[in-house]
Amino acid sequence: MPRSLLGRMLLLTLLVVLIAQGLSSLIWLAQLRASQVQGLRASANSLAHSMSASVSYFRSLPVAYRPMVLDQLRSMGGTRFFVSLNDKPLDMSVLPVTSRKQAVIEVVSEVLHERLGQGMEISVEFVSPDDLRIFNSGLKLDELPRSWAHYALTLEPLNPPVLVTQIRLDEGEWLYIASLLPEPYTGLEPQGLPRQQIGFIVLTTALLLLFIGLLVHWQSLPLKRLARTAREMSLGADVPPVAEAGGSEVVEVGRAFNAMRERISRYLTERSQLFSAISHDLRTPITRLRLRVELLEDEALQAKFSRDLDELELLVKGALQCVKDTDIHENIEPVDLNQVLEILAEPYLRDGRVTVEGKVLAPYQGKPLALRRCIGNLIDNAIKYGERAHLRIIDGPEAFVLQVDDQGPGVPEQRLEQVFEPHFRLAAQQQGYGLGLGIARNIAHSHGGEVSLLNLREGGLRVTLCLPRLME
Repeated sequence: MPRSLLGRMLLLTLLVVLIAQGLSSLIWLAQLRASQVQGLRASANSLAHSMSASVSYFRSLPVAYRPMVLDQLRSMGGTRFFVSLNDKPLDMSVLPVTSRKQAVIEVVSEVLHERLGQGMEISVEFVSPDDLRIFNSGLKLDELPRSWAHYALTLEPLNPPVLVTQIRLDEGEWLYIASLLPEPYTGLEPQGLPRQQIGFIVLTTALLLLFIGLLVHWQSLPLKRLARTAREMSLGADVPPVAEAGGSEVVEVGRAFNAMRERISRYLTERSQLFSAISHDLRTPITRLRLRVELLEDEALQAKFSRDLDELELLVKGALQCVKDTDIHENIEPVDLNQVLEILAEPYLRDGRVTVEGKVLAPYQGKPLALRRCIGNLIDNAIKYGERAHLRIIDGPEAFVLQVDDQGPGVPEQRLEQVFEPHFRLAAQQQGYGLGLGIARNIAHSHGGEVSLLNLREGGLRVTLCLPRLME
């Protein structure tokens, strides 16, 4: 099943058209074959009447004149039948009986018995041209002069079956009549769909698929623009409102997206202003308190106040850094991740603390500084807590994946998610704010990706960064 709306609509349309055209063609073909059978029976009836007239004419001739008349007819050529007189019925290999052959045989036999008499001994059979015998001597059709029978019994290159009728006139005298059915019933076999009908089905299907494809493509363009704008907005880019075009449903979606975009933009602006105000408002009283602490004469009390102020300032700086690192206003542009990885790993390559495996195949559409900070945090954590880091790059058309393996003690299974929380540290003696993994995950989320952890069996921790590529 295709993934795109256009592909699914075209496939569904093609299936519906094929089913509809197939059913209509079957109905039309059934009606066509029924009318062909009726026409075949009418042609067989007309042919049988002509045969009965010829038989009546030969029966009216004196016996001595019959061979002479036959010779004259053969010399003239172009007759509808090939007629001969034999002293016994000719024995030939007959063709297998089908429904249409049986219908012709029944009609011809019925008409001949009705016109010539029910007591007449009549044999009606279909014979292949290759097995056709003409006289008692067993002569084949190809052994006769062309003027005798070829114009009446051959239709090259088809060579249709020949209707052979043998009628007993008198004792030791059999009238032999060989003929072809008239067009379009010469071949007797059921006809399939004509080429014109098949061509019409192909043409109408192609035109319908073309128009459906154009319609779906035209209607899906606003959705594609909406998806691209939503993707860019999720990465933090300043995007203009989407055009409210297309069908009424698409227009409603675009209107709702524009309203959501405006609310999110207003929220981000207010949040930025809020944290700027917090940064300004908190730094001033902290500085003022430090000055007042310096005036205290009690050194023990002064040390306690200083320690509390250091802790307060550390918390403020950590919170502001968390917001600053995850709320980076950058334009989305192609980023050479090979160069980013080379710059970040270069300080550790000389002493072998970082090794790199694989290569990025194509630039990645994202925020350069944010991606550098994200990957840098992962490498720094691996070096800090695992001593060494092995970077494995797995790139493809759909996603960029970076695996960072270290040689540290790993993370307890019950805390694999907890380590992403701000200010969380596994050990109290660990340095830092405990924000690196959280910032890396937030940056990955802003690019539509994810950061996950896995304890390796041989020891160490694997941090996997997966970033989906922007699909146009």
